[in-house]
Amino acid sequence: MNEEQNQPKVPHMPDPEELAQELAQVTSMDDLVGKDGVFARLFGKTLSAMLEGEMSAHLGYEKHEAKGRNSGNSRNGKRRKRVRSSQGETEVEVPRDRQGTFEPQIVRKYATSSNELEDKIIAMYARGMTVGDIRDALREMYGIETSKETISTITDKVMPLVEEWQSRPLASHWAIWWLDAIVVKLKREHKIVKTPVYIVLGIDLEGHKDVLGHWLGDGAEGSSFWLNVITELKNRGVQDVFIACVDGLSGFEDAIHAVFAHPEVQRCIVHQIRQSTKYVTQKDRKAFTTDLKAIYQAPTREAAETALLHLREKWGAKYALAVRSWEANWEALATMFAYTPEIRRLIYTTNPLEGYNRQLRKVTKNKGAFPTGEAVRKMFWLAHTNIAKQWTRPIANWELILNQLAIRFEERFPV
Repeated sequence: MNEEQNQPKVPHMPDPEELAQELAQVTSMDDLVGKDGVFARLFGKTLSAMLEGEMSAHLGYEKHEAKGRNSGNSRNGKRRKRVRSSQGETEVEVPRDRQGTFEPQIVRKYATSSNELEDKIIAMYARGMTVGDIRDALREMYGIETSKETISTITDKVMPLVEEWQSRPLASHWAIWWLDAIVVKLKREHKIVKTPVYIVLGIDLEGHKDVLGHWLGDGAEGSSFWLNVITELKNRGVQDVFIACVDGLSGFEDAIHAVFAHPEVQRCIVHQIRQSTKYVTQKDRKAFTTDLKAIYQAPTREAAETALLHLREKWGAKYALAVRSWEANWEALATMFAYTPEIRRLIYTTNPLEGYNRQLRKVTKNKGAFPTGEAVRKMFWLAHTNIAKQWTRPIANWELILNQLAIRFEERFPV
């Protein structure tokens, strides 16, 4: 007898006659692969047969085989276990050995830590599907009816993870922060209210992007709420941030410097352009924005200030408010000129955070209004987990950027 014949057989199918009888009754695809179809009914028996095969392979002999006597280990009954599959829950019989050394592998594949159906519901919710869409999908895929309350209860299971993420300790030093808000519609006191969700995106000293949190506001976006956000970040372990990039919100810089004394603040050039051109007529807007480009694309601060002076001479009389907004905010707008192009491209605008917000909007666009603040935080966190999977590498040219930051912030740079 050769070596292959000595190996224990691994049964992997139920009795062929039983299978033939089952298949003879099939009249549609649902009879075959539906939730009560042939595959679903035979799944448990198939799995049990495979487990018997695993036990034979583990012991080295087949069930009732003579060479198993006095072998030092033998079968010791069975235990029942419920496992989950795409067909639902199935009860299988898991064999045991006397020494307790048998660890079945096939059951481990199906015995997931959470219900497979619940995982599917959470995944659909994370991609922005409405409760109605999820209910329709479950009806089509599994032929089951699911209530709105059930779906909400299932997705609520992620809330402890949301809270843990939102309060996690943070790195002590950060290279760059972008701070901005995205507006959602939220039901509050029987009204639908536009509510900001405050977001901070950072780059740590290893060059990796990370969102530090989502904070649901209590009304219009304001510097006082930002002060609360920045204070919380300090309480979570942040000691210093080198550069903070912000939009044009009044009082933003004061809120940052109230908590961290030394960050250099860069106002978003894109926000500034939008703010100033709203005072310019459509007829003159193209020429005006061309003159603005000479300012923010200048190679040095001196060249930029010369271009700003030209803007005042050319447009100051006609569009005083537009020109004045650049002059009044110049110190925060000109921060970027102290840096090389590699860093300047990162900080002159809040676009990195705007890009993150655009991906959040993709999953919220089908939502008319969120029923609760918890629903907002739940969906944003689930969406974030999908987005952040792409952030596996440091940003481009990080070694070069880090060296420049280390020289500029030498006294504050951690060793």
